[in-house]
Parts: sequence; structure tokens; C-alpha cells
Amino acid sequence: MELLGTCTALLVIWISFLLLSATWKSKMYRKGKMPPGPTPLPIFGNVLQLKGKYWDQEFSKISETYGPVFTFYLGMEPVVVLNGYEAIKEALIDQGNDFSFRAKIPLIDKLNKGGGIMFSNGKTWKQLRQFTLTTFRNFGMGKRSIEERIQKEIQYLLEQFHDTKGQPFDPHYLMINAVSSVIGSVIFGKHYGYDDKKFQTFITQIIESIEIFASICGQLFYAFPAFMEWFPGPHQHVIANYVKLKEFILEEAKEHRATLDPNSPRDFIDCFLIRMDQEKHDEASEFTMENMVTCCIDLFGAGTETTSSTLKYGLLLLQKYPEIEEKVHEEIDRVVGRSRMPGMADRRQMPYIDAVIHEIQRFMSLASVSIPHSVVKDTPFRGYVIPKGTTVFPVLISVLHDGKEFPNPTEFDPGHFLNEDGTFRKSDYFMPFSAGKRVCVGESMAHMELFLFFTSIIQNFKLKPITDPKDIDITPLEKPLGRFPRPYEFCVIPR
Repeated sequence: MELLGTCTALLVIWISFLLLSATWKSKMYRKGKMPPGPTPLPIFGNVLQLKGKYWDQEFSKISETYGPVFTFYLGMEPVVVLNGYEAIKEALIDQGNDFSFRAKIPLIDKLNKGGGIMFSNGKTWKQLRQFTLTTFRNFGMGKRSIEERIQKEIQYLLEQFHDTKGQPFDPHYLMINAVSSVIGSVIFGKHYGYDDKKFQTFITQIIESIEIFASICGQLFYAFPAFMEWFPGPHQHVIANYVKLKEFILEEAKEHRATLDPNSPRDFIDCFLIRMDQEKHDEASEFTMENMVTCCIDLFGAGTETTSSTLKYGLLLLQKYPEIEEKVHEEIDRVVGRSRMPGMADRRQMPYIDAVIHEIQRFMSLASVSIPHSVVKDTPFRGYVIPKGTTVFPVLISVLHDGKEFPNPTEFDPGHFLNEDGTFRKSDYFMPFSAGKRVCVGESMAHMELFLFFTSIIQNFKLKPITDPKDIDITPLEKPLGRFPRPYEFCVIPR
């Protein structure tokens, strides 16, 4: 009986291997149309090349051999990798419609089932993205009302900075709280205190899930979903987190429903509920409670970690380069003074600070590889044909660190965004929010937050590192698809 069981197990393994091999050969058959790339192994593809490495660095090395467009296999799935400004611009902008689909990410698909803004496609994506942009505009995206929401939150943050009384502290949670509270005011219509336990838990679960997605474990789920689905690990915690996030948002929606005034929407959830009521007889409507929940999670996920990490990195860089901080102080004192808060109208007169903020984003290249795209149809591209549904990885850091556009790409230099006469210099290579039709829906809001938070902090405080500036480590803490500031402490001295 034991021998029979062993033989049965071996037979199952052998049949599974044959099925996988057949699937592999059918996928490899398409390779003749695809760009060249490193030879993949059966089943594993090229994943072993990424072991212990940062994806953008490995992709850069491969592009030296195969050019700016090549094929890389994640498990048995072919991925077309785009390196450099010309290739990414040609795909995402010049052929934007063809490359406008979002690739399927197994772990995310398992959670949102193709809904929301960030990872949906077709009618769902178009309608929810347009609704979100319109709603943000109506609430003052780039106008006074959202600016006031941000300024109000800045006042809370400055109070927290003052409370440190010049002692060393880690800005991590303060920055996350401040940025997430801005998003919370737009989505939920209210300010959550920094000691609100339910909201703190909500944000912690979002940040934790983002970190898992960006980890090696999260990337293995991308390459081997059928195996990782049953394999224990942190990725299983993401599923439990999603359930709790959903419960929090549904509870907020229930409160909104009870006090809803269709003629006076207060926030994003109110607007969504009103649209749901307008389309309640349309069985094909995209405005469902499930999509509302996913949209809210998408907006928090996209806007919390990115903006807070950029602010943290910016403050670290100014400690490293006190001469740059002094120039920032001088421009703030000259244009704004110290008797009022900075406003967006001031930015036109503050080219140096604008350049510093752009350089922070360029230098850190937080999203070194864009959220994966996919082609809508069989797409001719640079002499190849990319089959419909193929995943596409634009490597954004290859644009942000382009040596011709930015002469010192690995150095922090605000001069990259300044003309010789000191005016601000725009660059088409500035793509921290990606480019084309899938550019981040919250880009305008992020620009406002970065300028207002950054300028207000420097207006009120002088940064004091706890070590000699030359010893400050500004190399990023890299994960497979992103770069983040290392944990640090510093002091702030009121000016």
C-alpha cells in the first residue's frame, strides 16, 4: 500500500510537470513575436536572476545586452520591460491607448476582483477614474478648498513638531498621520486626531499591506500565484487586512448614508453614494458599494506612503546639505515671511524650493518600476508584436536618472531643475507619477501637499541632525520595486 501511495504521488507530480511544460511551450511559442531577452528556465523563467537583487538594477544590466526593450519571464509569464525615456514615452504617451490596460496582479485581483481605480480596466476604469477626477475638481483639486484642508492639517503637524521641544524624534508616524489625514478629510469629510485608535489601525493596515506587496514575498506571489496561494507567509496577512479595511469604510459609509444630503455633498463618499442612487436601476452600473470600498482603499494606498516617504526623504536630504536648507530659508523669508502660511500662489515666486522638491522626487525615485501595464490588443512596437494581455514594466528610474537629461543623476542637485537665470526648469523626463493615461489620479493633490507641507515646516523650523551631516546616510532602503528613506531621528529648532 505504501509503495502504491508513493507511485501515485510520483504519477501526479509527473502529470503536473507535463501540464506545466505544455503550458510553458505554448507561451514560449509566442516568443518569436516578442523582443529578445535572457534565456528563461522552464517553470521558473528568469526569476532566479532577481534573487536578492533590486529589479530596476537587474533590468538596467539586462538592457545593456538586449537594448531598451526586452522580454523577461516571471515564472511562465512573459513581461516586456521598457528602459529609458524614448521607449517609455513611445509606449505610454505616443501609443497610450494600446498600453493603457493595467496588468493583472494575482494577489490584488484576489482582493478587489478587478474593481476600483488603480487596477481596473475598460468601462470600470474609465468611469471610476473620470468620477474621481471630477469629484476632486469639484472639491477644489488645485483650488482653495483642498488647499485649506492641507493647511489645516499642517497646523496640527507643526504643533506636534513644537511638542518635541528640540529633542530627537523619528518623523515617520507624524508624516504618515498628517498625509493620511488630508486624504481622510477628502474621502470621509472629517479630521481624525493622531490618537484616534480606529483610524490609526486603518492606516497601519494599509501601510503594512503596501510593504508586503513590495517585499520579496509579494513578488513571488506575482510570479507563482498558484503555489503562493497555499503557501504560508506575510502575503496571507494582506487578505485579513483587506477585510478589516473594508469594514472600516463600510462603517463610515453607513454613517454618511444616515446623514446624506444629495444637494450638499461633503466628501468623496457622499458623492459616490449620490451617484449610486442615481444609477440604482442600472444593473450594469459601476457605482456599487464594492467599487466604492476599493476606490477608497486605492486612494489611501496610492497617496499615503508615497507622499509621506517623499517628505521624510526631503527632510533627511536637507540635513545632509545644510547649504541647500539655508537657500530654502532665504527664499521663504523673502517671498512669504513668517507671519502667514505659504499658499500655492506663492510657488510661482519660489523657483528654488520648487526645484528642490522636484529633485527630491527625482533623486529618490520612490516607484523605481511603475505599476505594471498591459497591452489592450496585439500591439506592434519597435519592430516587434506584443501579444494582447502581455504585462509591461516601465522602469521609471531609468528616466529619472537619465545621465543626459540630469548630468549628475546619482547626486542630489536642485540645479537639475533650474535654468541659468535661476528660473524653474521643466523636464519631460520628470515621471515620478508615471506617464500617459495611467498617470497617478492624485498627482495634483500630491504636488500641493509636498509644496505646502515642505515649505511650512522649513518656514517654522531649522533642521538639526543628531550626527555630522557628512555622516548622514542618504542611500535609499531599496525593495524590489521601490526606494524608501532609511529610518532616522533628528531635531527641529523653532525659528
